Amino acid sequence: MEEQDSLFYNEYEQFYMMAKASKAFRAFCEKAFGEDFSQDGFSDVSQVDRVLEFIPADGHVLDIGCGNGKMLGYVQAKTGAHIYGFDYSSNAIDLARELFKNKSSFIQGCIGEVDYPDKSFDVVISMDTMYFAKDMSKLVEQIMRWLKDGGTFVTCYQEGDVMPKTDNAHTTVLAKVLTDKNISFDYIDITKESYDLLRRKRAAAYECEALFRAEGNSSWFEMLVAQTDYAEKPFDEYQKELARYVYIVRKGE
Repeated sequence: MEEQDSLFYNEYEQFYMMAKASKAFRAFCEKAFGEDFSQDGFSDVSQVDRVLEFIPADGHVLDIGCGNGKMLGYVQAKTGAHIYGFDYSSNAIDLARELFKNKSSFIQGCIGEVDYPDKSFDVVISMDTMYFAKDMSKLVEQIMRWLKDGGTFVTCYQEGDVMPKTDNAHTTVLAKVLTDKNISFDYIDITKESYDLLRRKRAAAYECEALFRAEGNSSWFEMLVAQTDYAEKPFDEYQKELARYVYIVRKGE
């Protein structure tokens, strides 16, 4: 594997070390997202809950770029699902294996390198991770192959930072790949929802500032504030630069 050459690899290794130890970060996550998913992203409880309706009894769920597994742990607690995940961060996977031992499997590896048998999963999730695929077309092919007949792929997908901003949900890089492959999809535009979440993240960071500084984690507090600078813009300006969608793809029987 070539994790060290992957985008933000070293930063994420440090991030997951901090997330494991920091009480301030756990408090921040609970205030901002409603749960401690330990993610460096935008998926709060309401976005993750959208996945739950697609998980059948005793279902099998894969999370692409699962981090330390806490989001999958939440899904399992709500549904009783078997949970699977992979991530390129060794620190993240080590903690996922430590935290979740029941009906679970976690693999360290990069998108494009990890593979699973055909028709392994009822649901495949990607929360802000498809951007890291060297070949998104190949990743989509893998996901559709991994899904059982009747299974569902759900992804939260943002434009304007890692991915270029396009006109709408039908013109994103992902949407074009799906269209080219004649794969139909539904979507939900959650740009305003994500703007509101960004504002909550900024407020939560300031609420936890003293805790971060007391831990010696001032740099992480400052990073969280910098990440939420867009929250200072009016929504009309924000949506010109950033957009966020939930894509839902159902595999035919």
